[in-house]
Amino acid sequence: MNPKKLPPVCRIIGTGRAVPERLLTNADFEKMVDTTDEWITTRTGIKTRHIAEPGTPLSKFASEAGHKAIENAGLTPDQIDYLIIGTVTGDMKFPAAANFVQAKLGLVNASTFDISAACSGFLYALEMADALIRGQKAKNVLVIGAEILSSITNYEDRSTCVLFGDGAGAAVVAPRESDDEGGVLSTYTGSNGELYHLLYGPGGGSLHPPKNRDLPSELFTIHMAGNEVFKAAVKTMGDAAVEALDRAGIHEDDIDMLIPHQANLRIIDATAKRLKLDHDKVYINIERYGNTSAASIPIALDEANEKGLLKKGDIILCVAFGAGFTWGSTAIQW
Repeated sequence: MNPKKLPPVCRIIGTGRAVPERLLTNADFEKMVDTTDEWITTRTGIKTRHIAEPGTPLSKFASEAGHKAIENAGLTPDQIDYLIIGTVTGDMKFPAAANFVQAKLGLVNASTFDISAACSGFLYALEMADALIRGQKAKNVLVIGAEILSSITNYEDRSTCVLFGDGAGAAVVAPRESDDEGGVLSTYTGSNGELYHLLYGPGGGSLHPPKNRDLPSELFTIHMAGNEVFKAAVKTMGDAAVEALDRAGIHEDDIDMLIPHQANLRIIDATAKRLKLDHDKVYINIERYGNTSAASIPIALDEANEKGLLKKGDIILCVAFGAGFTWGSTAIQW
């Protein structure tokens, strides 16, 4: 069957988010590295970011966001069939972060696993949830995007340390119960491994295992080629957004709200321009959170839902890019 003609069969019935209390401001970074508030704001749009206390497990915020989403959906933990978490900063190398969250939330009937697609992780997980429900393998799927990027940030690298924050966002996906309900209209994901070198964390895997004590600590932090990432992200985000619209059979004019990955305000603006969207149709919270990777879209989605900005029948377009190089987009009728 042509993916453009697939009818929606599942919808988002609950959302939630959780972030650390501690804030790291641009003024704080002025004392840490050679930078200024003006430089950071002009190039990124970021003013503050939430930072977890050292040693805080990812599962703390992921489980808090998941609990809120389940509660918002009007379900109980035992009704969740699958838990999928998009993250690159799990509690441990293994088992999956989803296992720790399962235990904390009491998801006794759920199968659980993680997806490592960096900033695209939530949309990858959402596509997987859609497929599970379409295939009648699950009824209620809890999807979480969560990161503690502060645990892998080099706070001596002024080009990257100002970008990242911590947090988690979640959504419960369930089958549509009637034709007049909204649903997931289309999903699209992709990747290009030849571009891995633009954004990566080299240490900790089989190539550079932690047991090699001679490795420098910087090997275990984020490495990014900023200018190249920017160029690739602008094109990738725009192309992915158009693909999701095409698969859903809808037009740019149909979009009521764009919820993009919150990586850089200039990238967000370029994506909106590609879609010919006015600023008031783009949800932006990067100034308060920074780049929270897989958590950025579900945090923004929950904020918009909580504020009552998502009306029944609204067309929501989510789009992201991430290390890998990965990308994803999802069109949703609320």
